[in-house]
Amino acid sequence: MMIRQAVLADVESLVPLFDAYRSFFAGATPAGSREFLTERLQKGDAVFFMSFEAKTATGFLTLYPLFSSWHAARIWFLSDLYVAPEYRKQRLGRTLVAAAQTFANENSSRSIMVEIPHREPHLVRFYESLGFQRDKDFDLYRYYQTG
Repeated sequence: MMIRQAVLADVESLVPLFDAYRSFFAGATPAGSREFLTERLQKGDAVFFMSFEAKTATGFLTLYPLFSSWHAARIWFLSDLYVAPEYRKQRLGRTLVAAAQTFANENSSRSIMVEIPHREPHLVRFYESLGFQRDKDFDLYRYYQTG
């Protein structure tokens, strides 16, 4: 199994995994993945790590850059983590997160944030086992655009 940062040439391998991930959370196969991923990679406003078995893409993780004014430093938002069902139970999720942690450390980032869906409470143990801690300073609130 190989883990590496995705490049633009990986979009076709990433799309089916991204669609499966989005389908799981959205409940339907959403459109627009190829365009979205291509734009993120072209603009450099996301970092994707992918796992491969031979030439088959088996999983991915997405980091989006943010900044902390308090610390005057970059932080990363770990938005997506997905491993294809047939490749689960091989510690790929852990390996993808470890690649993101190494990347953040090598790039002098302050932290990596992750949101854990209420419907996935087992992820609390997963991320805590990888060194993540519940934020002591903030609760998260959102403003949703209507219409």
